[in-house]
Amino acid sequence: MPDHDKIKKNTHLQIFGQVLHDPALWHLNRHSVARGFLIGVFVAFIPLPGQMIIAAALAIVGRANLPISVALVWLTNPLTIPPIFYSTYQLGAWIMGIPEQGFSFELSWRWLGQSMGEIWQPLFLGSMICGVVGGIIGYIGIQWMWRVLVIRRWKGRYHHSRESAKTVLRHHPDKEEADNGR
Repeated sequence: MPDHDKIKKNTHLQIFGQVLHDPALWHLNRHSVARGFLIGVFVAFIPLPGQMIIAAALAIVGRANLPISVALVWLTNPLTIPPIFYSTYQLGAWIMGIPEQGFSFELSWRWLGQSMGEIWQPLFLGSMICGVVGGIIGYIGIQWMWRVLVIRRWKGRYHHSRESAKTVLRHHPDKEEADNGR
């Protein structure tokens, strides 16, 4: 988990002010973590700058776990952006029935300004589809895994308490006296 203080002190997230101190944004429970995962993955696929701010705003509105939402936007980072966004562009072009345009990706404002006019529609469509599908799969997966782990813990506690009770009964002095008196 990212450190609370680091996120609260992040200069880009200071626009949210005291809202960042809301304890609900830092809770680790099944629902807040699943919502945080949905938001983080969805925003990671949005081909816009400022993903951390977008994820933080959505986490605040959706009462999701803020650190998870913000951390997951880093799925798209300088190493993964080219293959991820090229794949989302291909998906969008395929769905729209547009022939793919060959382009080479550059991480620069000049390239962004020149290329976005030609590729923004299929890139945006593919990114939205991947973000929504990935976020929903993550949400359902977190909900399911959390439940499985809780059920396993309950069963473990139940079996442990039954074994402890049997051990206590086997070694209980009143039981021994009752057995000796027969």
